[in-house]
Amino acid sequence: MARSTATPLTLYQRSYHELAERIADIGFIAAGSVTLTHNRCGKPNCRCHGDPPQLHGPYWQWTAKVDGKTVTKRLTPAEAKLYQEWIGNDRQLRALIAQMREVAAKATALIMKENASDSG
Repeated sequence: MARSTATPLTLYQRSYHELAERIADIGFIAAGSVTLTHNRCGKPNCRCHGDPPQLHGPYWQWTAKVDGKTVTKRLTPAEAKLYQEWIGNDRQLRALIAQMREVAAKATALIMKENASDSG
């Protein structure tokens, strides 16, 4: 490998490995979203149907796609806090992978350029 690309490539490799190390420290991940909802019930004379309505809740719920289907699960406040952390970890993981792809693309361009000049 020519000296001109060795230093930038080494920097890309170092950056890539640092990003990979950060991934190892992320923790559990989960997809989906956590929301706080208020609901109406099916009882026609309930306060939730009044004017103004006084809805039931608040209730925490997690919603995600599982095997192509939307799944919703009611959560306790403690469970909601955990899911929010795990969903945040998932976002962090996706951001790190995007950064790794950018670094890998730059390194690939250098390697391909060097290979083209070596063979041509």
